[in-house]
Amino acid sequence: MARWRNGWGTLVVHGDGDGAPVGVPLEIATSYRARTKGLLGRDGIDGAILLSPASSVHTFRMRFAIDVAYLDRRLTVIDIRTMRPGRLGLPRLRSRHVVEAEAGAMVRWGLEVGMRVDVETR
Repeated sequence: MARWRNGWGTLVVHGDGDGAPVGVPLEIATSYRARTKGLLGRDGIDGAILLSPASSVHTFRMRFAIDVAYLDRRLTVIDIRTMRPGRLGLPRLRSRHVVEAEAGAMVRWGLEVGMRVDVETR
């Protein structure tokens, strides 16, 4: 299982093989405090945030809708959801990590269920 620390990196979305990989600026939140805060109190995010470990999220007190990708221990996307503010996401049984971004971002990146992503740290 991957072990990261709070910090910054890049989420690499490999796509379907036809195009070049997409690199997305990534905030990494691994401590309880950082995961709990997540995107709360923000008006948006440039890129994405990785919460690890995590199997579910909520959007209470959030100011904008988000895309949520649930990743298994191999960083394979097992589910993607768009959540409006004030919602509680159900836990995903095999989820070990969660990536959050502004609603619509994951479609732009070409991220789909079944794809594997990489996390490059700085």
